[in-house]
Amino acid sequence: MNVYRVLIVEDHPFQHQYLTTVFQAAGGFEVELVWDGASALQRLSRKHYDLLLTDLMMPQMDGVQLIQQLAQLHRPPALALMTAASRRMLVGSGQVAKNLGLQVVGLISKPVREDEIIGLRESLGHLADQTRMPGRGARGCHARTTLAKALDSKEIQAWFQPKKSLSDGGIVGAEALARWLHPTEGLLMPAAFLDDIEKADLAIELLTSMLDQTLDAQARWAEMGYLLPVSINLPTHLLDQSDLVDKLLYQVRANHADPRQITFELTESSTTRFSSNYYAGACRLRLMGFGLAQDDFGKGYSSYFNLVSTPFTELKIDRSLVLGCGDNEGLASALMSITELARKLGLVTVAEGAETQSELAVLRRIQCDYVQGFIISPAVSRDDLAALLKEDGPRPALL
Repeated sequence: MNVYRVLIVEDHPFQHQYLTTVFQAAGGFEVELVWDGASALQRLSRKHYDLLLTDLMMPQMDGVQLIQQLAQLHRPPALALMTAASRRMLVGSGQVAKNLGLQVVGLISKPVREDEIIGLRESLGHLADQTRMPGRGARGCHARTTLAKALDSKEIQAWFQPKKSLSDGGIVGAEALARWLHPTEGLLMPAAFLDDIEKADLAIELLTSMLDQTLDAQARWAEMGYLLPVSINLPTHLLDQSDLVDKLLYQVRANHADPRQITFELTESSTTRFSSNYYAGACRLRLMGFGLAQDDFGKGYSSYFNLVSTPFTELKIDRSLVLGCGDNEGLASALMSITELARKLGLVTVAEGAETQSELAVLRRIQCDYVQGFIISPAVSRDDLAALLKEDGPRPALL
């Protein structure tokens, strides 16, 4: 068992003794305790810790102020927050940390339980595994020529994360996600190269490459008897190109494929110069038969007006609303309102980022249609998804 170094920031003497006992019972930790945020920052300047667990309600420097100071460190530890205040306060403080780029591994309402400490240990283990994977966390500065070559040679591949039905557990679709099999850096996740793609003005090339690989994968799956719809991310600013929809339709028809088997997810990472371009592009995608999804609903700037005024067929619920919903009635209530609205609008609901059985239980209870997330499957290659289809896919179509 790995042993993780933990620094606890807590101003109450009883909690010092209690937390020491709980961490010892969980095992796998070397624990140090300090009374306030200033002392914590002094310790962190002299020594590296794997985890900082801090209370939010403290004198002099409160937990939120400590988070802001922590983000300025060269190598901050992973962070867990605890409080006797409301759950909303805990979640809000967690958002402060995440938006500052910190790794948040736990949001704990007092009193702290042993199983929650074990959960922290497991999360630290996952972080360590990710760090050891080549390229996983790297953010590179890749030259345009290198990126263009990677797209042309299909080093940047479409991998597919399955969507499962919450009613019967079968695979009902997939989302195409970019992965770069770099010849020297290994497997790169999107965070390592998508910003470079945008800066190099290669977003349209990535989109058409992902569509081309998706159509090829669908053809292979169809040979096995499976007609599987796939969704593809479409940066919204590309709708400024008046001929984009025609190009996408031509690409699909040239492959003798059905536009109804492709859904484009409009992402919020960008927007069109003119709102008319957004609505024109969205409407024309639907007129040509493509599905259309509002991606990451509940995050960023997605609005109810946008939802009801755009001809969406699908609503993708952002993982920030799914994460922890099994232990948070506020999140569960928000999810119920979203799914009820989607049903009234005739939209299919897809929850992103499900990771636990308790989250799945909430999603079933509120009658969300589909789910994707690591508890179902990570994104996998075309051939690996074919193997999953044999186990959990729809009944093979008649050939």
